[in-house]
Amino acid sequence: MERSIVGFRRDEEGHWVAELDCGHGQHVRHDPPWQSRPWTQSEAGRAAMIGARVNCLKCDRNEPPAEWASQPAR
Repeated sequence: MERSIVGFRRDEEGHWVAELDCGHGQHVRHDPPWQSRPWTQSEAGRAAMIGARVNCLKCDRNEPPAEWASQPAR
């Protein structure tokens, strides 16, 4: 399911993670030649990708965002 990038953060290993409008995160590593995402290497490059649509595999699998898991059931 396509979702929009709303921000970025680094994970515990320093890799960039795109924050999606669904609440999920998706790694956006620049690891040539396997993954070429040079835009992740600069603040301007990341800012230019805000609003870009990416496929969220977690939404495809109907997984709730991690923040939902930490909330008590009603």
